[in-house]
Amino acid sequence: MAVTLLLEAIVVLLALPVVGSVGGGLSAASLGYLIGLAALLILLSGLQRRPWAIWVNLGVQPALIAGYAVYPAVGVVGVLFTALWLLIAYLRAEVKRRHEPGLASPDGSG
Repeated sequence: MAVTLLLEAIVVLLALPVVGSVGGGLSAASLGYLIGLAALLILLSGLQRRPWAIWVNLGVQPALIAGYAVYPAVGVVGVLFTALWLLIAYLRAEVKRRHEPGLASPDGSG
């Protein structure tokens, strides 16, 4: 999950030149938003051992989707990463469920 957050931060930072040249240009607000969001994602990557981290990761995604106001492609990236985080949360829950006593068979078949 930490690597996913770092990749997400890289993608957000890669939006800087796109917003600067293709979008309406970088304003102080859009620059602060993108750099601040990337910094938050990097900070969160160090907190992934906490049991609540997955929910914080999901909670940050609406802030990235709101980047549609900065440039529509940023919002699309937010939607894609939200889908990825939902998949990660589902897989995490499924692994936890299967590790409950009596559900996992000794031969690993299910």
